Amino acid sequence: MRYLASPFVLALILTRITPDLMADVRLPAVLGDHMVLQRDMPVPIWGWADPSERVKVKIAGQSLETEANPDGTWKVQLAPLKVGDPLTLVVDGKNRVERSDILVGEVWVCSGQSNMAWTVAKSKDGDLQIEAAQHPRIRLLTVDTPGGQKPLKDFQNSWQTCSPASVKEFSAVGYFFGQQLHQTLDVPIGLIDNAWGGSACEAWIRRDLLQDNRLYRPLLERWDVKEKAYKSGESQAKYEKELTKWKQDKQSGWTSGKQRPKPANIDGLMKGQHRPANLYNGRLQPVLPFAIRGAIWYQGESNAGRAVQYREMFPLMIDSWRKEWGQGDFPFYWVQLADYLTEKPRPSESEWAELREAQTRTLDRLPNTGQAVIIDIGEANDIHPRNKVEVGLRLARWALARDYGIEVPYKSPRFASMTAVDGRIRVKFKDSPSGLRTFDINTVKGFAIAGEDRRWVWADAKITAQDEVEVWSEHVPAPIAVRYAWADNPVCNLMSSSGLPVTPFRSDSWPEVTADAR
Repeated sequence: MRYLASPFVLALILTRITPDLMADVRLPAVLGDHMVLQRDMPVPIWGWADPSERVKVKIAGQSLETEANPDGTWKVQLAPLKVGDPLTLVVDGKNRVERSDILVGEVWVCSGQSNMAWTVAKSKDGDLQIEAAQHPRIRLLTVDTPGGQKPLKDFQNSWQTCSPASVKEFSAVGYFFGQQLHQTLDVPIGLIDNAWGGSACEAWIRRDLLQDNRLYRPLLERWDVKEKAYKSGESQAKYEKELTKWKQDKQSGWTSGKQRPKPANIDGLMKGQHRPANLYNGRLQPVLPFAIRGAIWYQGESNAGRAVQYREMFPLMIDSWRKEWGQGDFPFYWVQLADYLTEKPRPSESEWAELREAQTRTLDRLPNTGQAVIIDIGEANDIHPRNKVEVGLRLARWALARDYGIEVPYKSPRFASMTAVDGRIRVKFKDSPSGLRTFDINTVKGFAIAGEDRRWVWADAKITAQDEVEVWSEHVPAPIAVRYAWADNPVCNLMSSSGLPVTPFRSDSWPEVTADAR
């Protein structure tokens, strides 16, 4: 006997199958209204549709067709575009999608931790900068998705035209960098901010790349323990117990002792900015493979305790990003850590100095990289220096000189060599074509020397040539090593004649305090 389905049952069946059979053509959020597309290079356009659905893409006189893959993904590649009038992107499948007010210009990713995420509103003279932020050809996009162990393909935010309202909560370093490029080049600028405060470098790297290296085994093993406890429910039970105790102590006026911070939610830890690969999946993947000119980066504070490890980890991250984007060795410029914490009365070892050294070493490890030195504009009591304008401008110098052919000074002088002669050390610098000078006072500050006993003392110093400084101390008759600005918060004042601070350095290779930290 055959049964006929009722109209209600048929309607229910159709309701459940129609979305899969007739899925709309869809574009990711990064391909939105008001976006900036990178000029003078192939531009990927991608999205989702029904498997095998024919998709047609039109923009700026170009028309391309493709067929969606079995998983519903599709992609085409536009020929290079030129700066001009606003464009409209039209994508046709079973439905039509349009994106309007599209500009062609220069696109940069602004990434890292809190000093990159630090907003214009919180920066020095932020109120004045906000009032002046009427730049309709600068476009801003913030990626603020959670972290995770699975790649995220899309997010919710949209491109915004730069205005006092939209710039207020945008990355200050990113904005001041982009503003300088815009004013100098007179082309549209697109800025994508995906920074996350407190993020660790390992969170921005694909997990299998870390697993393949013994250097990161202890780090991953620590996370394996946390992840196992999380999956078993043990961590959640512990968190709830600690939270209950915290609430009780707070309600009783902390009679049991000093006020304590609220316990960290284990769920937040698993989705947060420290877990390896979390931000690679959550904040990098959603913008790939959007065409960009390059990236600027401000991070390292969270890895200072493992500075020697960072020598390998940071280049690994940069190299992996470049491979993911498939654009070759695109420009990657970063901010060296600023001066921070208490000034020390005597020369001493420093995790922050070692992290700065790890950053500087990356210049020699990878091509097309640059470092903005800001050892002169930090704040002892604040890990977030408020002068973000200067940071953005120093990064912009690298881009303008290296990528756009603008003749401006952009490199901080770096240590080249040293020679010990008659109880003094002569230090040679590179990247100081305009010579050296001091800031604030004529006396050179920031050098320390040591003899065979490896005891460091502050040293006298004087500029003896365009690229040379002589260093000595009556307490070290036979010096064999020299350091400059080697401290958490060094007192130093040597810079190029164009005003770029000399890069902190050491000539020795004596054991580091973070050598065994993993």
